[in-house]
Amino acid sequence: MQVYMDNNATTMTDPKVVEVMLPFFSEKFGNPNSLHDYGRATHPDIAKAIDQVYSAVNASDNDDIVFTSCATESNNWVLKSVWVDKILNGDKNHIITTEVEHPSVLSTCRFLEEQGVNVTYLPVNEQGIVTAQTLAGFITDKTALVSVMWANNETGMIFPIKEMGEICKEKGVLFHSDGVQAVGKIPVDMQDVHVDFMSMSAHKFHGPKGIGALYIRNSQPLSPLLNGGEHMGGRRSGTLNVPYIVGMGKALELATENMEEKMAAIRAKRDRLEDALLEVIPDTFTVGDRDMRTPNTILISVRGVEGEGMLWDLNNAHIGASTGSACASEDLEANTVMLAIGADHELAHTGIRLSLSRFTTDEEVDYVIEHFRSAVERLRSISSSYAKVKPTPGGEATACEMHH
Repeated sequence: MQVYMDNNATTMTDPKVVEVMLPFFSEKFGNPNSLHDYGRATHPDIAKAIDQVYSAVNASDNDDIVFTSCATESNNWVLKSVWVDKILNGDKNHIITTEVEHPSVLSTCRFLEEQGVNVTYLPVNEQGIVTAQTLAGFITDKTALVSVMWANNETGMIFPIKEMGEICKEKGVLFHSDGVQAVGKIPVDMQDVHVDFMSMSAHKFHGPKGIGALYIRNSQPLSPLLNGGEHMGGRRSGTLNVPYIVGMGKALELATENMEEKMAAIRAKRDRLEDALLEVIPDTFTVGDRDMRTPNTILISVRGVEGEGMLWDLNNAHIGASTGSACASEDLEANTVMLAIGADHELAHTGIRLSLSRFTTDEEVDYVIEHFRSAVERLRSISSSYAKVKPTPGGEATACEMHH
């Protein structure tokens, strides 16, 4: 059996999505900006895809949704354009983000620091989130932008975006959220929260890789990251990737229809997997309250078991998992999120992320439970760091527990 448990890194493209994309490679292949019939033939399908995305996040007619190549592009666009629009061309010089953002946000913030921007990286609490009260204490009259992820890619922890949005609105500060791990997994309602910009990526909800979008509240100005023609109303130049736009629209429609039912089914499998691992493997912890996480995610630490060694054993059993962000998977340093919530360096090297999808089966969960346990037994038997002492029961880890 082969089991894929790395759905926070990417997902399989739903066969229904592939089906609607195929005609746009060889039949409806015209450039949408062309004036002839080949180009115009794509317009209804693009319009449908746009409507599907608007509906899925409950955007208003006054809002813009601009297709991009990925969420990394969307994140770069917001951060760099606010730098140009509000910092270089204004009197502000401060951006606030968190210590646990995706590398596309953190690396861009470090670039902006090199340009003289003052960036505050908010620490997370023992649950792995930043509270709205913490954010409020760092906003000043020089703050141009707050950028906080909707849900964390490694822990699945959901941030208090609604409360943060109200604080930013009250203080007149632009608010951006990297919604990659939230959109298509949990309800995202742009009428319920005050977010100025939100990034999303199709391959996280069973759409194709290489297509994302940026939500822009009230179609407010934002300097283009890519200059060129008048594509997407002049906001994002480059010939529209029609098959992928159509695929993203269909994928998001499928992900959000009957969402509560889908979430409940995924959560039930996730909880069964988590409970089984904690019950049968001593000195094991999961990070964060499961009720505050996206319903598909487990970040589990097994004391005495190096994350890379665990991945090797799981891969030999044909189980795909990860030690955290796929965009940093070649970095063998300690898990930064676990360090941020207070884990010691030894434990921060043991984190394994298991992330399910709506295609995960009960049989696959059983297979992972069996092979995860046997891998732990093998690795602990050869571990020089795992003390052969009376084990402690598993559970959810807080900063204090992880130090013990």
